[in-house]
Amino acid sequence: MYNVVIARYGEIGVKGKNRYIFEDKLVKNIRNSLKKLGKLNVYKQYGRIYIDVEEYDYESIIEEARKVFGIVSLSPAVKFENNYEKLKEVCLELLKDKMEFEDVETFKVESKRTDKTFRMTSLEMSRDIGGYLLSEIGGDLKVDVRTPQVKVEAELREEACVAYLERIAGYGGLPLGTNGKGMVLLSGGIDSPVAGWMVAKRGVDLELMHYHSYPFTSERSKEKVEELARILSTYCGKLRMHSVNLLPIQKEINEHCREEEMTIISRRFMMKIAQKVAISKGCNALVTGESIGQVASQTIQGLTVTNASVDIPVFRPLIAMDKSEIVDIAKKIGTFETSIIPEEDCCTVFLPKKPVTKPKLEKIMLSEQNLDVEKLIDEAIENMEVVDITL
Repeated sequence: MYNVVIARYGEIGVKGKNRYIFEDKLVKNIRNSLKKLGKLNVYKQYGRIYIDVEEYDYESIIEEARKVFGIVSLSPAVKFENNYEKLKEVCLELLKDKMEFEDVETFKVESKRTDKTFRMTSLEMSRDIGGYLLSEIGGDLKVDVRTPQVKVEAELREEACVAYLERIAGYGGLPLGTNGKGMVLLSGGIDSPVAGWMVAKRGVDLELMHYHSYPFTSERSKEKVEELARILSTYCGKLRMHSVNLLPIQKEINEHCREEEMTIISRRFMMKIAQKVAISKGCNALVTGESIGQVASQTIQGLTVTNASVDIPVFRPLIAMDKSEIVDIAKKIGTFETSIIPEEDCCTVFLPKKPVTKPKLEKIMLSEQNLDVEKLIDEAIENMEVVDITL
């Protein structure tokens, strides 16, 4: 019986004169996310976004739309002409339909009246509709205004009436593409996919950079990262992954630098390569999954030395999070099961027995003088593979 899905946004509503920019981008992103289902009518009306359901499966629409950043909740609803008596009847029909499949003993009505010419206030509407529902259904059904099993929501607007029973949570945030572009250093672990997802949730478009050490790392390892990128694409749309073989650089570091500096110098090369590619692709920042103290290169001293290798900002959304918190998000967004598949990555190649945990920038830069840094970076980028990731 539903004919629309309501999509609600949150902080977009306080964007002032720029609000329409965010609204229009959100509508466009919703349309793009629903393309696989067909050509649906998505439109904004008086501070709301509606998706016409018609012959489409509303549950599939909600499942896809809830992944669109900027949406805080969705509701399958019935939308019709401004008619209060019909609004009461539709509320009754929705509640009866609910009671056919669930044991409902308590309910409440929450009304909203934006049509100020209507004779009742919102509170009076709730009382009137609630009384009507009780009189029509009877039995053991009771009103519970504090913890109802079902909340019947009725809206009387100037342009239409709307009725619905549930709100399905979205992820919130800001519409993708409203806050620039970032280059995510994506590994096969748990952290970096979560970091990319969190930055995308704030409206940042993503490009991906992945490092491998083939043939020391396998094709399966690369395929695992591509699968993680595909999962991210369910939230971010089409993604482009730049795949760089770090092995030639690692061999040079292993031969010309101290063993304990292997990890931190490798990390600096990763950042330098990512920055060069990022700038060429119009990215405004790098994004990593680093968290303070999680591994040897992620001490404050290590992060400081890593930061010094690049000039553009580095976003670390997980920086103060515990591993358990990161795992919870990974499970929620669907990357966890893929991330824990046991495959080697480039960081395990030439892994020092005792990596330096408090590196000094002066010493690291002195060691790097033994390497032709720019040549190694240029060769790595020249041999880079680029893959477009889609569902």
